Amino acid sequence: MGAPEGGEGPREPLDYRPLDRASALIFYPRRDDSPAPPGALDLGIPVAGGAVLGARFHPAGPDAPSLLLFHGNGEVVSDYDGLAAEYARVGAGLLVADFRGYGRSSGSPSLSAMIDDARACFEFAARALPERGFAAPSFVKGRSLGTHCALEVAAHFGGRLAGLVIESGSGELARLAELFGIDTGAAEVAELLRAHTEKIRGLSLPLLTIHGEWDELIPLESARATFDLIGSASKQFVAIPGAGHNDLLWRGRSAYFEALGLFLARHRPA
Repeated sequence: MGAPEGGEGPREPLDYRPLDRASALIFYPRRDDSPAPPGALDLGIPVAGGAVLGARFHPAGPDAPSLLLFHGNGEVVSDYDGLAAEYARVGAGLLVADFRGYGRSSGSPSLSAMIDDARACFEFAARALPERGFAAPSFVKGRSLGTHCALEVAAHFGGRLAGLVIESGSGELARLAELFGIDTGAAEVAELLRAHTEKIRGLSLPLLTIHGEWDELIPLESARATFDLIGSASKQFVAIPGAGHNDLLWRGRSAYFEALGLFLARHRPA
C-alpha cells in the first residue's frame, strides 16, 4: 500500500457503502442536456460500472490554472455557465462535474459512488485538459454536498494540487448520517466515521472556506469544525454576513470573488 500523492501517509480509499442506505433521501437528481455556451467544452467522464458523468469546462486561457468544481445537491453543470466569466476574471478555468443521474450523466446517484467518482473525475481531467492545451486541475472546490468529493480528491491527490476551496459545505458525515436516520453507533458505521475524520485531519493543502453566516442547511459551526480539523498550515475562513445556504453570491458576490481571487493568486503554481 503506497503513500498518497500528498505525502500524508499510507491511505486506501474508504468504503462509504455503509452510508448508502440514505442515498434515496439525500439526492435530488435533475436532468439537463442544454448545450455548452460558446467557448465552453462538454466532456464525458467514464467511471466505474460503465457510467459516464457529464462535465463542462470553461477555459480562461492556456496559461491559467484550472479549478475542478463539484457542485451542490440539485445543481447541474449548466448552472455555472453564468459564473464561469467570474472565475476567468480571478484567474482560473472552471471544470464542473455532475453526479450520476444529474445533467447528462448516466447511472443512479449514491453517496459512495459520488465520492469514488470524484477520484476518477480528477484523473480524467488531469489527462484530458492538457491534451486540449489547458492546465490540469491545480485547485479543487466543493460546494455543499460536493464538499465530500473535493475532500476525497484533496486526500488522494494533494501532491498534484495547489489548494482546496470549500463553499457552504462541511465534512461532518456523522451529522449527515444522523439526519437521515443511520445508526452512527453501529460498528461498521462508527469505524467509517472515525476513518473519515482522520482522512480530513490529514489534509495539508492550503484551504479557503467560504460560508454564509446564517446558513440554514449547514450551520456555520459545522463548517468551522471541518475548517479547524483540516491540518493545513495555510487556511482562511470567510463568513458572508447575512447569507444563507443558497444566497451566498447574492449577499456577498464581491467579497466571495475577492477572497477566491486572492487565494488563487497566492497559491497559483509557478
